[in-house]
Amino acid sequence: MVRRSPPPRCPRCPRSPREKGQHRRPQGRSSLPQQPLRLLPPQPRRPLTVVRRSPPQRCPRSPWSPRCPQNPQEKGQHRRPRGRSRLPRQPLRHLPPKPLHLHLEVKVTRGGAGRGGAGRVEDGGTLGHTPFLSPPSPIDVPSVPLQLTIEDVSDCSVTVSWEPPERLGSQGLQGYLLELRKEGASEWVPVNAGPMMVTQQTVRKLAPGDKFFLRVAAVSPAGAGPPATLDQPIHIREIIEAPKIRVPRHLRQTYIRQVGEMVNLQIPFQGNPKPQVSWTHNGQALDSKRVSVRTGDQDSILFIRSAQRSDSGCYELTVRLENLEARAAINILVIEKPNPPSSIRVVDVWGCNVALEWTPPQDTGNTELLGYTVQKADKKTEQWFTVLERYHPTTCTISDLIVGNSYSFRVFSENLCGLSDSPAITKELAHIRKIDIVAKLKGFVERDFSEAPSFTQPLADHTTTSGYSTQLSCSVRASPKPKIIWMKNNMNIQGDPKYRTFSEQGVYTLEIRKPSPFDSGVYTCKAVNMLGEASVDCRLEVKALATH
Repeated sequence: MVRRSPPPRCPRCPRSPREKGQHRRPQGRSSLPQQPLRLLPPQPRRPLTVVRRSPPQRCPRSPWSPRCPQNPQEKGQHRRPRGRSRLPRQPLRHLPPKPLHLHLEVKVTRGGAGRGGAGRVEDGGTLGHTPFLSPPSPIDVPSVPLQLTIEDVSDCSVTVSWEPPERLGSQGLQGYLLELRKEGASEWVPVNAGPMMVTQQTVRKLAPGDKFFLRVAAVSPAGAGPPATLDQPIHIREIIEAPKIRVPRHLRQTYIRQVGEMVNLQIPFQGNPKPQVSWTHNGQALDSKRVSVRTGDQDSILFIRSAQRSDSGCYELTVRLENLEARAAINILVIEKPNPPSSIRVVDVWGCNVALEWTPPQDTGNTELLGYTVQKADKKTEQWFTVLERYHPTTCTISDLIVGNSYSFRVFSENLCGLSDSPAITKELAHIRKIDIVAKLKGFVERDFSEAPSFTQPLADHTTTSGYSTQLSCSVRASPKPKIIWMKNNMNIQGDPKYRTFSEQGVYTLEIRKPSPFDSGVYTCKAVNMLGEASVDCRLEVKALATH
């Protein structure tokens, strides 16, 4: 049998027992309603364990017995402090019989001398199957997560996903625990420190060549459920990236340099792991004395300190990774100035024209010619003047030469580097001879341009405001130049300081300075010469300013 401890003593009175199970409540404070007492039916007896228990605690106010006879209590309780409210008592209720499940954890320790041992009973939950710690019920833990799948595998990480289990358990779900076990090992290592409420997780910081298994289990407060494990191990392999060459835009066409210049080509490429890189020149290996190559992780550099014409050709870059390879061809052309034409001669001279002919140069500078430049110089001044530029044929005709002069000619070859250093010059001079010309003069008939005055643009009626100068204009055609007379209301106004007249290329203008309503009327312009006269008129209206 289990020895039961006596009921707890009153903390306020060491000797008097409590009547009716409670003290008086302090006055002035509200109290919570008491829970109804539940009467449970007797349970069948089970094997009991006898444990030592500590003696009952003494009342802090009295050193003797908990139930102090010298301190009687009224109605089974202490008097409550004044000023506190009292909670209402709840009536007793009889509940139907209910199975009792207890989980007892007993811890027995020894006390000091003369005080006996101290015991503590803790209720750790509902566990009626065993008297002490026992595994959780399979119904309380979650079931196996569903559809554990590998989503992605890289050279340093793997991502897996799963679906929630069908049964989460009676106490809910705390998260999922993902564990890893390397191939050949027996210990499962958790990926994270604790459960996580995610259904997809990425395992990072993996090394190429690793092989391992993964499993995931659902975790609840009752414990972890059975795990879902991948059938096959995961193998981390180094991802092979196919080689690829990215030729710069300016190298996709022929790369032209002059003799003596530096050639520095940087060609980026891609590939993982690092591919093998090789260069060839016209299908042959490079000359290490003239060409140097430096290859890095992401590019390859071809360097020629001083380019020569022999360095021209097709340079091919090959990037190879296992059975994969990529090629890129770069054409380099090293050029220089061309030689001058081989010979030049004067073919014919007639009138003011000279026909020339020459032969192309033997060396064009390792590139095509852009044409020829032809120049001439007369014997008197010996100054050269360009006649033709970038002329492609090897024959030409020079015209518009001055009669009586003697000319010499020279021709330059031209390519991308410029004109040849020296020209080809004609050995003989081309003489432009004078030819006797007889001029036949025809009789000259002088034309008479005399014309009577006529107005090509008449005067137009005009309206102006008082105080603002205005102008009246018209145009007259006549030969000889006519005399212009301005009139107002058929009265000559020449010499009046209020009016000013001026003319320009047959256009005659009358300016009226700050007119007033008095200046309104009909203005006439009259043109007179020896062949006749003509006149035009217009009406001018001057409005007075409004006064307020």
